Amino acid sequence: MKPDGGILLTLAGYFALMSLFAIGGANGAIPGMHRLVVETKEWMTDRQFADMFALAQVTPGPNVIIVTLVGYHVAGIAGALVTTLAMCGPACAFALFVGRLWDRFRSARWRVAIQAGLVPISIGLTAASALIVARAASTSWVSVVLTLVAAAVSFRLTINPLWIFAVAALLGLVGLA
Repeated sequence: MKPDGGILLTLAGYFALMSLFAIGGANGAIPGMHRLVVETKEWMTDRQFADMFALAQVTPGPNVIIVTLVGYHVAGIAGALVTTLAMCGPACAFALFVGRLWDRFRSARWRVAIQAGLVPISIGLTAASALIVARAASTSWVSVVLTLVAAAVSFRLTINPLWIFAVAALLGLVGLA
């Protein structure tokens, strides 16, 4: 099946724009991705989106793989290529330009202020991403409790998150989640 050119242009435009506003990494763009593919275009369900997010988190390498998974789901291999290039290309070009400029003003007061201001923005975008994925994954009272326990354990203990995924997978296998 050949993907519709309009869909590919839509994916390219939205993901290129999201790449420039993904402060703190690809997870900062999760709310925008979710809004586009689940709420606006209805290309997938909340559950499918949450599953892709989970898969991207446990896959070795950068978690930007969610972009590729979403593109593949929407428009096959062409969609995967378009979303990946659109998400990575503009952000990489911008980072190269700003990185060179940034080094010139290493001790400037405005640079320090900008960096300090970007920290809460990055944390806020990541928190919004976590909320969206948690809402999509929490389909029953058991999954809500499991989500809250996983969040609390992640926040309080310094264990590898893969152990939390393993416990959640076991609970799912035995039918508790």
